[in-house]
Amino acid sequence: MAKSVDILTPSRNSLGCGTKLTGDIESNGDFRIDGKLIGTIKTKGKVVIGATGFVEGEVICQNADIEGIVKAKVQVSELLSLRAESKLDGDVTTGKISIEPGARFSGSCKMGGAEAVLKPLQEDVRRQAR
Repeated sequence: MAKSVDILTPSRNSLGCGTKLTGDIESNGDFRIDGKLIGTIKTKGKVVIGATGFVEGEVICQNADIEGIVKAKVQVSELLSLRAESKLDGDVTTGKISIEPGARFSGSCKMGGAEAVLKPLQEDVRRQAR
């Protein structure tokens, strides 16, 4: 019987402007959102939410760069960047955060909590390797 093996190669994925997705996204690579996501995005790469992007649900990733609107629980293991045009409403756990003047952030922020984010991502990698 053949084994199923996930290839852990970096990939770039996107949800285009004018597209709405209701559901969950799991990815091994980077993901850009310029449309609307109602659900969870979980990736081992970077999430970019463009100026026209909207996310309601949960964001779990290594790095995130937000320009659009996010109403979600956000867990970033390394760096979360909020651009001047961004609006974030939710609870954040991140290793580091960068907030440009003009960005709007409403919620709580726990920094240095990268272990809480990394552990589930590392467990996913171990499970996929089996």
